Amino acid sequence: MKRLARLGTGIGWRPEIADVVESMPGIDWVEAVSENLCPGHLPTSLLRLRERGVTVVPHGVSLGLGGADRPDAGRLAALAERAEALGSPLVTEHIAFVRAGGSLTATALLEAGHLLPVPRTRDALDVLCENVRIAQDALPVPLAVENIAALVSWPGEELTEGQFLYELADRTGVRLLIDVANLHTNHVNLGEDPARALGELPLEAIAYVHVAGGFERDGVWHDSHAHPVPRPVLDILTDLASRVAPPGVLLERDENFPDGEELRGEVEAIRLAVEKGRAAAGGSAASARTSPAGTGADSGADDAVRQRLGLEQAALLSALVAGTPVPEGFDGERLGVQARALAGKRADVVGKVAPELPVILGARYRPAFLAYAQGRPMTGGYRRDALDFVAHVLRNAPGGEDPGVRRELREWWLERSGPVPRSTRPGVRLARATRRLVLRR
Repeated sequence: MKRLARLGTGIGWRPEIADVVESMPGIDWVEAVSENLCPGHLPTSLLRLRERGVTVVPHGVSLGLGGADRPDAGRLAALAERAEALGSPLVTEHIAFVRAGGSLTATALLEAGHLLPVPRTRDALDVLCENVRIAQDALPVPLAVENIAALVSWPGEELTEGQFLYELADRTGVRLLIDVANLHTNHVNLGEDPARALGELPLEAIAYVHVAGGFERDGVWHDSHAHPVPRPVLDILTDLASRVAPPGVLLERDENFPDGEELRGEVEAIRLAVEKGRAAAGGSAASARTSPAGTGADSGADDAVRQRLGLEQAALLSALVAGTPVPEGFDGERLGVQARALAGKRADVVGKVAPELPVILGARYRPAFLAYAQGRPMTGGYRRDALDFVAHVLRNAPGGEDPGVRRELREWWLERSGPVPRSTRPGVRLARATRRLVLRR
């Protein structure tokens, strides 16, 4: 397998910290969420970074390569377009499923709004390998896929995480994006040994490494990307760096952004952890499994395998977002933790997509949204979810609801529910102009 160019030390680019990232010394590259970028209107901050020679890598979150369906051609085309617009040397996605159901299983199509783990079984691996090959054929640059954090494990798994990733790289030649924070999460939540996973990985396939923070609550580790990187995660990074020189290492931070000095401190701690690992290796990689080139010769998963996997994933996702019974073999208590985490994330994202709603509702926003989300799966994306939430509140608000709040919510919904904003429709513009004229007299 041909090595990718060295990336160096990087940080996840987010609009909230764009100025800090631009002014941060020692940043060789950045990663941006692909779905948040418009190729024809790239953020000026990213354009300035590119002009300085900083590499930008698009990081996708919505393909669902681990899902039972074949990858959507439109989503693949969008990812390819962003890679070309940014002049990126590679693109990345996740080993996860993000939706389930639909025509394959003759059930309702459900969206998770989150990355969910695939079962480490031979069937799931066959499906994943075929999906990865489809994606590779559609992209103009190499693809790397990321291991994810999990709160739950599937019953009847046949492979460890390291074995699963090794076979994936072996059969497809895909690169790996190893998230050491996710290895720590799976250690706490699932009892998996990070050192064993690293020992089983095809280290030559590693494109780069993610590092992020989280928090522990009631014995469960939440991969929040909103907290400082803890020492155990840095220790796993040092272990990885003692085995192979990672081409790139990147700090992820998505929320609760600290000041620039603290961010720079976290990047420096990551750099030091890598240096410590390289020093332990004496400047060369320790004995490790190497990755075969990947022949891509597999025939792929047949429709019966896809349907079987699809039914399993639909049952799990339905239990998480629609309140249906817990599938046999799963830990019901842990699924409850995951379900609450999904609902909380959904509330947070809708609050960002529609920032007016938390302002209008104030402290009532979050409990109202969580009550709405219970038993109401997301089916049309977060903007549709925001509209449905407001419609639900308007229909079901108690009689004592503040009339002013109801009026604001109604105006918000009317403005956004049509094919074009209500304020730009000719009749509304004329009525408002007439009202202003009358008021001036």
